[in-house]
Amino acid sequence: MKHYPKEIAHKTFEKKMMGYDPDEVADYLNIVGAQLEALLQERSALKEALKDKEMSILEYRDRDQVLKATITSASQMSDKMRADAEREAKLIINDAQQKAEMITRDAKDSLRKTYQDIADLKKMKMQFEANLRAMTQAHLSLLEQGDSFMPKMRLPDLDMK
Repeated sequence: MKHYPKEIAHKTFEKKMMGYDPDEVADYLNIVGAQLEALLQERSALKEALKDKEMSILEYRDRDQVLKATITSASQMSDKMRADAEREAKLIINDAQQKAEMITRDAKDSLRKTYQDIADLKKMKMQFEANLRAMTQAHLSLLEQGDSFMPKMRLPDLDMK
């Protein structure tokens, strides 16, 4: 049977000749003492459990802070890696554009030179043809002059029998 504070405060003992019954008082005090001891043990156990829970909470808070710091660090590293990758990509693109411009410029220069070579060859061909015509004309003229200075000769008919 549990005793509550109001019951303890209002507890009355039977009176005997010289006061209260010592056995009844002793029994009551033993019961109250046992209950008080149980309550103190329960309180101590609850305090220990509370202390364990508070330690767990502190551990979880520490873990939470470590996780937050890790996430923040990972996020910063990710941002840095992204920025580095973007910068590297821009450098690669710029280098590729410069190489492409150089290749295009070299190709245009080569094409221009090829066109110039073709034009030079056409001029040389025209000069060669003009020189050949002039030589041919000169030879024809010499042949015509040679016919006018030289009488036409007839070759004798040789009968070969």
